[in-house]
Amino acid sequence: MFSKVLVANRGEIALRVIRACRELGVESVAVYSEADVDSLHVQLADEAVCIGPGPSRDSYLKPDRIIAAAEITEAEAIHPGYGFLAENARFAEICASCKIKFIGPSAEVIRLMGDKNAARRTAIANGVSVITGSDGLVESEPEALETARRIGFPVMIKASAGGGGRGMRPVLDEDQFLAQFRAASAEAKAAFGNDACYLEKLVLNPHHIEFQVLADKHGHVVHLGERDCSMQRRHQKIIEECPSPLLTPKMRREMGEAAVALARAIGYENAGTIEFLVDPASKGYWFMEMNTRIQVEHPITEEVMGCELIKEQIRIAAGAPLSPHIQKARPRGHSIECRINAEDPYDHFAPSPGTISMWYAPGGKGVRVDTHVYSGYTVPPFYDSMIAKVIVTAARREVAIARMRRALSEFIIRGVKTTIPFQQVIVNHPDFLAGKYDIGWVGRYLEQRTNDQ
Repeated sequence: MFSKVLVANRGEIALRVIRACRELGVESVAVYSEADVDSLHVQLADEAVCIGPGPSRDSYLKPDRIIAAAEITEAEAIHPGYGFLAENARFAEICASCKIKFIGPSAEVIRLMGDKNAARRTAIANGVSVITGSDGLVESEPEALETARRIGFPVMIKASAGGGGRGMRPVLDEDQFLAQFRAASAEAKAAFGNDACYLEKLVLNPHHIEFQVLADKHGHVVHLGERDCSMQRRHQKIIEECPSPLLTPKMRREMGEAAVALARAIGYENAGTIEFLVDPASKGYWFMEMNTRIQVEHPITEEVMGCELIKEQIRIAAGAPLSPHIQKARPRGHSIECRINAEDPYDHFAPSPGTISMWYAPGGKGVRVDTHVYSGYTVPPFYDSMIAKVIVTAARREVAIARMRRALSEFIIRGVKTTIPFQQVIVNHPDFLAGKYDIGWVGRYLEQRTNDQ
């Protein structure tokens, strides 16, 4: 086991890793920007190193500063969390060259699966069904338009290096195609330095289902069930649940086997997710992408499967085989997560940074709150707006929903606007109660609300 791990992230995931390290008897090092000097992860780590000004491009996205912090503190490994450098193959290579263990898969695998087009080809080569699309990247606007015509509208334009919904454009008909193609390419260039795009047939109103996989260096590969991440706004998740209310036992078995087979085929090591789109009408499912890191919503898998994924990540990176309880894990009950964002959901989810004047988190049986926030904390304007995750677990879905209603009603946050009022609407809506929602539900609901006003 490592003696010291540096956490190359901030906020609740940094705090989550620090707590896991402490329970494993491993010392932790926090890195932080000047804007995060008062964050809990800085206060609770064994050591802390400032790596630059507030903007992430000047701090959390600076590999040289993170590596310097690791070397100064003699950290043996780096946990990247999610976001920032978590799926940066070059950063994983730098860690290896400096003889610092990157807690995640190899740089080669990150590069392979981070390129959405290459990941698609890999899935096809390993017998995993994919949506009809272009044969590789489209090199020009005329080629893109001709390919879209061949596939048939509607289509989805996807940036090869995309993520977080950036570089994605649904196109319903030919008239708007070229304008949307240019917009997707420009957004991808600005966000990722790569404007390459490919096309897929657009599945209207699908569910977004992801399977949690874990693999070690000893040849063990398992999946820990699925999460339904379909409640989204602008391709950003706001509520997730485990297990999915949509999947049948047959679908769950087939999709889980496909996820394990793909992870095994690419020599995957550590935690990752294989993501699928599922048509709720036909029950057809298709590979979408792989995330080569831990996910924001990993706690609901932990609660249902009775495991701790962050600890297991650290153990795997240290060379240990998958824990016996991980290899034998079976689902128990139902878990739901609400991402609490400092945003105004009724003003196009505009960010709402500022100082939190009052903070009262919910508690009680089956309620877990992962957060780095407290009364008096100032939410900085530089980063993702998530300030907490509320996770509830119960024996049955309907009890979990009732528990989430109760937890959200107890959560008091003053000083900033949050998504809680909107999430309260969702968990009381008949569509959510029936499990009949998809990735377009939020957009349709907000449009209808606007029309009714």
